Amino acid sequence: MTLPAIAHSLHPHRQFLIAFSGGLDSTVLLHQMVCWRRQSPDVALRAIHIHHGISPFADGWVTHCEDVCQQWQVPLSVKRVTLVNEGLGTEAHARQARYQAFREALLPGEVLVTAQHLDDQCETFLLALKRGSGPAGLSAMARVSSFADTVLIRPLLGESRHALYQWAERHQLRWIEDESNQDDAYDRNFLRLQVLPQLNARWPHFAQATARSAELCAEQEQLLDELLGDELCSLVDEYGALDLSPLQAKSPVFRAAILRRWLAGHGAPMPSREMLARIWQEMVLAREDASPCLRMGLFELRRYQRKLWWVTPRPAQTGNIFLWPDICQPLPLPDGLGQLSLVPGGDLRLPLADEPVSIRFKAAGTLHIVGRNGGRKLKKIWQELGVAPWHRDTTPLLFYGETLVAAAGYFITREGQVEVGTGMTLVQERGNVG
Repeated sequence: MTLPAIAHSLHPHRQFLIAFSGGLDSTVLLHQMVCWRRQSPDVALRAIHIHHGISPFADGWVTHCEDVCQQWQVPLSVKRVTLVNEGLGTEAHARQARYQAFREALLPGEVLVTAQHLDDQCETFLLALKRGSGPAGLSAMARVSSFADTVLIRPLLGESRHALYQWAERHQLRWIEDESNQDDAYDRNFLRLQVLPQLNARWPHFAQATARSAELCAEQEQLLDELLGDELCSLVDEYGALDLSPLQAKSPVFRAAILRRWLAGHGAPMPSREMLARIWQEMVLAREDASPCLRMGLFELRRYQRKLWWVTPRPAQTGNIFLWPDICQPLPLPDGLGQLSLVPGGDLRLPLADEPVSIRFKAAGTLHIVGRNGGRKLKKIWQELGVAPWHRDTTPLLFYGETLVAAAGYFITREGQVEVGTGMTLVQERGNVG
């Protein structure tokens, strides 16, 4: 790829986070972008290296990447990740951890740039074919795709591995060789080492032809997205939950297409036909009084009130009590629950001088909440308010002394209601309602 070509492929962005493993592909990508920066000084580059902790040489790779980035004057962030065994296989776990690290590292205004190339695209297509994927999976990798409130760009997707090697040789670049790349126990390595050399020897333009097939599949998926977009929007509420009742009368093919797009909207990996069948059988068709749950990677599918929810699992907090000594300052909560603030305006009174403030997640006895007649147990209140079961033991409850006065985002009790004038509001700031 020429420098004008890489500049065109990254237009109009000027701030980039480059995934830098130190291997041939990412070294060529980083070098090309450094060369572009010399011509366009307003281009801002950062690199990120992921230390997976798998290879015994991983620490040496970090040193190599630090040396290269120092030489090219590119700030480098090294992120160490721990792989969690969830039954997906080492390759999938490593990728999952890697992209999560990318999400966390991106700064406002940056786009992520990765070094996948034409041969990678061919391998991805064949792996999808091996899994029995439909057009969505066979679309393989897009040159530009949405990622973490920004975009992910793969500017080398039309370049062969051989072309990258020629660039590296011409510019006398140094790179590392991951010894695991020679282990054909991994599916991608098996294709790269055993299968593709024979296919390319027989059909020299096999990779290009595969890339065209992937593009055609992507076009078909884009067409379906446009045709089904309005229908999907009508089925999804403000919390991202999918209304299941209208889907009951639809054909299995239509339902599957809607479910795929709904899952994709939540960033889920493309489900297999078997997984879609499980979702329908185990989640949608479960008995009415059931609370089905299906794990998908780091997330869960839940059903509640005839809707399908994409949920971030969070540890129950029912045994925890958090003191809030200074209500003028926000109170941070653990496990992704964000922080709490008391802000002016609302119907919640301030605590008395002898009332210590705390946050809890369970309450006993009969409660009287503002706007409802009679008393109720907390469980009954949650049911009446339509609070999903997985939110009930992670919803912060504000106590003054031993008295429950409010639940963040849901209710104030009569004991917590301001008597005269304007009071306060308990606000919870959190990133994901799921």
